[in-house]
Amino acid sequence: MNFAQTDAQINEPASLVVARNVHKSYGDNDVLKGIDLDVKPSEVVVILGPSGSGKSTFLRCINHLEDIDRGMIMVGGEQIGYELRGERLHKLPERAVARQRRDIGMVFQQFNLYPHMTVLQNIIEAPIGVHKESRQQAIQYAYELLEKVGLRDKADAYPRHLSGGQQQRVAIARALAIRPKLMLFDEPTSALDPELVGEVLATMRSLAEQGLTMIVVTHEIGFAREAADRVVFMDGGHVIEQGQASDVLVNPQHPRFKAFLSRFI
Repeated sequence: MNFAQTDAQINEPASLVVARNVHKSYGDNDVLKGIDLDVKPSEVVVILGPSGSGKSTFLRCINHLEDIDRGMIMVGGEQIGYELRGERLHKLPERAVARQRRDIGMVFQQFNLYPHMTVLQNIIEAPIGVHKESRQQAIQYAYELLEKVGLRDKADAYPRHLSGGQQQRVAIARALAIRPKLMLFDEPTSALDPELVGEVLATMRSLAEQGLTMIVVTHEIGFAREAADRVVFMDGGHVIEQGQASDVLVNPQHPRFKAFLSRFI
C-alpha cells in the first residue's frame, strides 16, 4: 500500500488524534470513504449518525481493531498499526500494536467483563499483566476509580451480581485503569435498559468535566448537548457536518443532519 504523507500531515502536535483520508471496505462494501478528523487534547467529540454510517468502524480503526485500507490515523504523534518506510506503510507486529494501545482505553456496547473475576480483579488485570504495575499500586488506583464511578462497595462482587449499568461503569473503570491519553466509547449505553442509561452517562459527563480526551459514538443527543465540545455527523461513510456542539445541534446546515436530528425532537 502506498501511503506517502506530507510533513504537514504527519507533524500536527496540537492534535492528539489525526485521521486523514481513512478508507475501509469489507469486500465490495465501502464503509469509510475518506474520513478526516482531528481531536485535540481534553476535547470531547461525539460522533452521531444512522446505523451503518461507519461510526463504530471508524472508532475501531483508531484503536487498530480494524485495519484501514488507505489513509492514516495517528494518536499522540504515532501512526497506529503501521510504520512508514520510505513511501510505503508496513504493518506493525501485534506486540508493537499492543504497545500503542496502552495509551487508548475503549468501552464497548457489551461490557466484556471476565465473569470468573471480581470487579476488582477485572480492573487490575491489565495494569498488572500488561503494564507491569505492582499489585499494591494497581489495587490502590482501582479503588480510586471505583470511587469515581460510584461502585467502591462492589469491589468484591462478580459481574453476574451487578446491573447492566453497574457492569458498564466497571468497564469504564477498567478502561481507565491503564491511565489512557484517549478514551473511545462505542455506543456504551445501547445494551442498557432505559432506566440504567442515566448512571452511565453521568459517569461519562464527569470524565469529560475532568478533561479526559474522549471520542464517543452514541445516539444520546442529550449527552452530546451537555458534554461534547464538538459533534461530528457521519452518513454513508462520510463526515457530512461537524462543528461546536452548541452550534450544530441547534442549527444544523446539511439537510441529512437536520432530518436525523428531527427524529430526536
